[in-house]
This record gives sequence, C-alpha cells and structure tokens, in this order.
Amino acid sequence: MTLSLLSFVALYAQNDVTKFLGIPVDGTKSEMIQKLKAKGFTPNSYERDVLEGEFNGLDVRVHAVTNNNKVYRIMVVDAVPTDERNIQIRFNKLCQQFANNSKYISLEEDYTIPDDEKISYEMTVHKKRYQAVFFQKPEIIDTVAVQTMIQSELLSGYTKEQLENLTDKEKEELQSKLLKFSLDYVMDLCEKKPVWFIISEEKYGGYSICMYYDNEYNHANGEDL
Repeated sequence: MTLSLLSFVALYAQNDVTKFLGIPVDGTKSEMIQKLKAKGFTPNSYERDVLEGEFNGLDVRVHAVTNNNKVYRIMVVDAVPTDERNIQIRFNKLCQQFANNSKYISLEEDYTIPDDEKISYEMTVHKKRYQAVFFQKPEIIDTVAVQTMIQSELLSGYTKEQLENLTDKEKEELQSKLLKFSLDYVMDLCEKKPVWFIISEEKYGGYSICMYYDNEYNHANGEDL
C-alpha cells in the first residue's frame, strides 16, 4: 500500500475503535472508570479499579486494562461462577446473540458447543480452550475516498495507454484486484476491533465467562522491547 493509503487508515482509526456500551475503549484508565461509573457501575469493595454492575442480564466485574497508560481492553467477568451445564448454555447463547447482532461479523460459522460435549473433561484432559471471536464492524467508511486510494495504488503500475488497451481478461483481473484490496481494507479495520470471550474455570470451582473488548490500536506491539 502507498503511504497515502496508510495515512488514511491511521486517520480513520483514531475515530473508529472498539466500543463497550457505546464507550470507546481508549483514553486513560481514570477516564474510562469515570465513564463506566456514569453507566451505573460501582467500585468493588476490595479492588478500587475494578467495577461491578449488570451487563447483558448478569452481575459482572469490569476491568480496564492499559498499555502505556492507554486503555486497550475492557474485560468483563461473571461475578458468580456456575456449573458445567449452565456455562455451556450461556456460552452458546452468547454465540447466538453475537451472530444475530448486525454490529458484528465473524470469520467462523459456528462456535457453539455440542450438547453432549463434556466441557470439564475436554478442558482438563485435552486442554481444550472454548473461545469465540467476533469483530465490531466499522461504523462509517468513506467508500469514495477508499476506492480512490486503492485505485491510485493499483493503477500506478499502468500507463494511460496500457489502461486504454486492456483486454477483457485483463479488465476482469484488475477488477478482481480492486475488490480484493477493498475487502482486505475493510477486514483490516474489523480485525482492529475484536470482541471475544472464553470459558474460564474458577480457582475454587465452577465456570465463568470472560469477555474482552479490545482496541488493537492501543495494544502492545513490541514498542517497549
């Protein structure tokens, strides 16, 4: 990609990051905590930076995780663990809720757990990880600007004369490349906005769902190494 296209992506990214309850996963931890409090979450009695409240019909604990003092993750954990059967039902219900939510897309068709699967056995013996990953869609895309950038990048390898004398096959190939660049661009935006969840086995028994709303633009990328 050209520098101009990369610059466009970087500029767009500043305004389109993962959101949790409509709050951008960004800024400082103290700013995020204040915004979460405004949504009705209250401080945990034992951990000042951990908030408690209701989310998607259940009591949860909410953590704001930072990198270089910028929030890159909101972690939401069930406040009350449950048994194996109930966590399976809860996991599958979450998968369906995300799959039916038009704000999200997924690279997998189905993450649900079969009814006859023994979660405890699979996690203990086979070390299986029950995880589902979805991506928040870009909110607004300036399709004209993106298409112009991509066309500029692809067409820069042709002279005007070559473009005027493309064969039908060459035209099809060029259109295919333009489409691929467009899809790759949109998918790259989506992959910066993952929302994923896992089944976690609790230390003192039972299972919980841990959900992660990640802003990959703020995630550590080896800068401190």
